[in-house]
Amino acid sequence: MNVAVKEPRHPVHSMDALADALLLPSGIDGVFARTAPFAQVLDCLDAFISRQREPETEVLRFPPVMSRRQLEKSGYLHSFPHFLGCVCCLDGSEAEIAKSVERCDAGDDWTTGLAAADLVLTPAACYPVYPLAASRGEVPPTGLLFDVASDCFRREPSQDLDRLQSFRMREYVCIGTPEHVDDFRRRWMVRAEQMAVQLGLPYRIEQASDAFFGRGSKLMAMSQIEQALKFELVVPIRAEGPPTACMSFNYHRDHFGAVWNLCDAAGQAMHTGCVAFGMDRLVLALFAIHGLDYAWWPAAVRKALDI
Repeated sequence: MNVAVKEPRHPVHSMDALADALLLPSGIDGVFARTAPFAQVLDCLDAFISRQREPETEVLRFPPVMSRRQLEKSGYLHSFPHFLGCVCCLDGSEAEIAKSVERCDAGDDWTTGLAAADLVLTPAACYPVYPLAASRGEVPPTGLLFDVASDCFRREPSQDLDRLQSFRMREYVCIGTPEHVDDFRRRWMVRAEQMAVQLGLPYRIEQASDAFFGRGSKLMAMSQIEQALKFELVVPIRAEGPPTACMSFNYHRDHFGAVWNLCDAAGQAMHTGCVAFGMDRLVLALFAIHGLDYAWWPAAVRKALDI
């Protein structure tokens, strides 16, 4: 797979200026309220991505939480336990819960009364789709395509605007033969370049690896790169420093197919792949490159976004 480059136009606003104009702090690193201009552009970007949807793609919108058991079965804890957020609730009798409230009123630690629920915060929009697809039976010969979205969470607190703990993710997902998934990913990489050009964003497509956990993380990352399983479209949001990954193109091989028994009529485990759009990062990139007032953005960009 070739790596594409389109040389950049430099950002016109600093990250501090973007933060001051577009996002309101919550007091927690990596968690922000979105202002009206940010939300407006995000909605227009969401519609722009929807217009790229391929025929026969099923649309699903997931909540920001999902089954803890499903995420465990998918193997997330083995690869990314450091990112996981688990939903916890006050459990027990009314008297036990009241004691937790009393500890809070006294300035003590009330969280000792919490117990893990059967929910986790969704770490990527595609995770709930695999067990759902498997529950429907065998995968048809033509494969399956999904358009999914969710608010997601990863426990990596940072003061960098392009590394949020709570963020919006949109994905197109393919389930099928290796040929289906390879063709899906290749055509979306081409389409992503076209989208970046329409949005007036400087970009580069490069090989990448995920931030795996533990001692074997380097070996896993090296294997991912050697097999060309992950590519990213990166945009120079900062005037200096590394570019930011705004889209990713991922090939999971038969991992989810084997885990969830996603099979064809012959019982062959299906392969899966996805293209993911970091919605908040793309919105930041648009404001960073084109300016804080979208009324003055290039006409071609405003036309593409219908803004």
